[in-house]
Amino acid sequence: MSVPAIKLVPLSTEGSGRPLLVGPSLGTRVAACWGPTIPFLGDRPVYGWDLPGHGVSPAARDGFSITDLAKGVLTAVDEVGLGRFDVAGVSLGGLVSLGLGLQSQQVTSVTMVCSLPRIGTLEGWTERAAAVRASGTPSLVRGSAERWFAPGFIEREGMVSGGMLRDLMDVDDESYALCVELLGATDLRSAVASLSVPFTIVAGAEDAVIPLDAAEEAVSSARSGRLEVLPGVAHQAAVEAPEALARILQEVAS
Repeated sequence: MSVPAIKLVPLSTEGSGRPLLVGPSLGTRVAACWGPTIPFLGDRPVYGWDLPGHGVSPAARDGFSITDLAKGVLTAVDEVGLGRFDVAGVSLGGLVSLGLGLQSQQVTSVTMVCSLPRIGTLEGWTERAAAVRASGTPSLVRGSAERWFAPGFIEREGMVSGGMLRDLMDVDDESYALCVELLGATDLRSAVASLSVPFTIVAGAEDAVIPLDAAEEAVSSARSGRLEVLPGVAHQAAVEAPEALARILQEVAS
């Protein structure tokens, strides 16, 4: 296991409010995953980070744990001197955001978007890792399109959805597989109770990946937990419902 090299992406450097650090879902660039939400986030700096082998972050060849990945993000954060900040992330980015909240006293709140402390099953992730090693990330496009977006979104927002799916094809295959194996190995459900900052899960009502009963269980185990459910949204809330998600994040930060 090793700490992967992670690169930050400045998404909105204007503003004097407390910074927000956002993380992407597996298979996406943070700039595309969060781009539609940024204009609604108000007077605060927003930084993103890319997963290994995604966007601007270098490819990985050695395995890494959720702790390792969070350490890589914190190293990148220290380089820009964010001070104290809120964290939010979509799917795998949300799981890493929880890891950041558990590791660093710089974190002032954790918001998991279309995410859980435990996502999926070991068997399912093992199959996904084998598939991408055998056939590459382009083989995942059809299934990802079905999981990521609620019915009708691709037809309404073809440029946004098409851009994200093209980004998926550009992801480094081995880095994607290593991220998948991390998901299979990670279960932070028992750690949520020790989180000392406000904890929010934002779920999509149409998200087949994140069961609402599991989200309810997770927030109920937190010291200060909150669940928000967005109607008509599947697994990419930051592009499907950017204004509604931004409102929740502003409320968390207030």
